[in-house]
Amino acid sequence: LSLIFYQGPVKMVSLKLQKRLAASVLKCGQRKVWLDPNETSQLSVAHSRDNIRKLVKDGYIIRRPAIVHSRSRARLAAEAKAKGRHSGFGKRRGTREARLPTKVMWIRRLRVLRRLLKKYRDAKKIDKHLYHKLYMKVKGNVFKNKRVLMEAVHKEKAELVREKTIAEQFETRRNKNKEARARKATRREERLAAGAP
Repeated sequence: LSLIFYQGPVKMVSLKLQKRLAASVLKCGQRKVWLDPNETSQLSVAHSRDNIRKLVKDGYIIRRPAIVHSRSRARLAAEAKAKGRHSGFGKRRGTREARLPTKVMWIRRLRVLRRLLKKYRDAKKIDKHLYHKLYMKVKGNVFKNKRVLMEAVHKEKAELVREKTIAEQFETRRNKNKEARARKATRREERLAAGAP
């Protein structure tokens, strides 16, 4: 019959030094160092970095993996926000002006309209005079969006074409009248010449 004698509380071996050296060897913090609890006797005699390296190689000391901080929930929330969710009155902190200033909206609209005008001018769709006229109107807040500006461009171009046609018709009529007057004058002169003794 084997007798078991109580030898007092089991004294834990302090492995503070080993943990510090292991952290230095593994290039990580001490909280990331794992020491095998079953091999405390072997670990307690390791007093140099070389010994620690050997224990690391044997797998008695391991560097714990980095704690994962998942962004999956954040991604889902961002996706929902992109669709326009979670933006009701209860979620708003700033005033309407603070959230999207009217100045920013004005700048965006102005740049869009000016870009369109520049594109039309470069493509020779409008001349520099019409460009300047519309540019000043854009600055004066006449057009609220691209569609309205494009309609204005087409309208102005149609107006120019109409004016040009009317001017041409007037010119042809004037020339016709001038020729008729000239013919009339020559006939009168001929008649006078024929009636003269």
